[in-house]
Amino acid sequence: MTERSVDAVRAPSVAQALIPIGLLVALLAASVALFGEDSSSGPNQIALILAAGAGAVIGLRNGHSWHSIEQGISRGISVSMGALLILLVVGSLIGTWILAGTVPSMIYYGLVLLAPSVFYAAACVICALISLATGSSWTTAGTIGIALIGIATAQGLHLGLAAGAIISGAYFGDKMSALSDTTNLAPAVAGTDLFSHIRHMVWTTGPSFAVAVTLFTIAGFVAPTPATTEALANVTDALQREFAIGPLPLLPVAVVLILVVRRVPAFPALLVGTLAGVACAVMFQPNTVIAFVADATLSRPVALAKGCWIVMFDGFQLESGNSALDELLSRGGMASMLTTVWLIIAAMMFGAVMETTGQLDALARRVLAAVRSTGGLISATLLTSMGTNVLASDQYISIVLPGRMFRAKYEQQRLDPKNLSRALEDGGTLTSVLVPWNTCGAYMAGTLGVTTFAYAPFCFFNLINPLIAAVYGWSNISIARLANDDRLSAVSDQN
Repeated sequence: MTERSVDAVRAPSVAQALIPIGLLVALLAASVALFGEDSSSGPNQIALILAAGAGAVIGLRNGHSWHSIEQGISRGISVSMGALLILLVVGSLIGTWILAGTVPSMIYYGLVLLAPSVFYAAACVICALISLATGSSWTTAGTIGIALIGIATAQGLHLGLAAGAIISGAYFGDKMSALSDTTNLAPAVAGTDLFSHIRHMVWTTGPSFAVAVTLFTIAGFVAPTPATTEALANVTDALQREFAIGPLPLLPVAVVLILVVRRVPAFPALLVGTLAGVACAVMFQPNTVIAFVADATLSRPVALAKGCWIVMFDGFQLESGNSALDELLSRGGMASMLTTVWLIIAAMMFGAVMETTGQLDALARRVLAAVRSTGGLISATLLTSMGTNVLASDQYISIVLPGRMFRAKYEQQRLDPKNLSRALEDGGTLTSVLVPWNTCGAYMAGTLGVTTFAYAPFCFFNLINPLIAAVYGWSNISIARLANDDRLSAVSDQN
């Protein structure tokens, strides 16, 4: 752009910024009405691209060049490349872990050990512990979460509730772990230190998680009656007949967890886990692999190599005669994630257009101008982070953008920056998974095989935590003031 064209660029009005948002809401509503649970298999992507087009037109009318908008789209999509690579490798991991007997073994032991009445609460706590140790909700869902969904399916449990329990636990650990990237990002953006941030989050996160576990416990006793003992026996018998069930096929899980705890990045850790699944399939499930290939003309080594290759890109198909088990374990492969990849690319395009043309900034500043009190500031931070998750489709942007915009306002009101970092996590990190086109929502739906709209009402922890954070803000509970502030809150933070 020339200097003259830069000067010609006008800031968008709030009314202009609301046009693509209104169009997106209308198109998404129509998508759900017309296509139901298949709305994320193409219709939502078209809605996002059309809304991005509307945002681009507004940007062009305000003096932006198409070149600058296009560059912004490229930058926006590039931000999501890490997530897209992880999605693809998770698809391969699912396929190889089924073929290796890893997922079948976890399902088998889960059916034997986990009673249906305690499943939801147990799943939530198990995922919380794993995520706390690894710092990754994605890794937790992509490993333990897959098995837990399998157990829930085999037991005839409510899959929305099961996925909600898995996600609630995974995001508790992700939010509170010093190993988590968002837990490190939020204090860095807000201007506080990591451990002050974590200690401050205990006030909102602890009660929220306790309430969530209580609700999952109650759900376990009042939910519809699960599968009969006979049906479960049929599933376990089929698992033993089709796979070599035992502790050795669980080695890929141990490999991934060790790598993540040792701070190996998610993509290489999951890729190694996929290859570990291939090794276990060859060593412990050779007959299953050869039967899957079903080509008598191939030598045994070639058949083994071909079978592992197929499941990595196209997933596993089971034909055991047990329809429930066949449906449960016929999945995986990179190809299964392509629709989700498409959704994320379309969503990041929309978010990038809104950010590049200044429309996100216009909305955020309008919210900021209306803030007068501590409770209003905390609530505005929460709502802006949530809104950014919807509009920008990425949890990192939902932390960085509001953090950048609200930091000075917190300083003006003499609020400790750890209040800002906590609000960013309460509103940004936790609600990202509730948006179908957000990278987190798309990942969880693709990995667990449960649509976002199906599990979102049951993500109790993710829904309760922002509400508690808002109540604390308006009640001055656990609101830390800067040391030289003479307007101390009635209830100060005791960190």
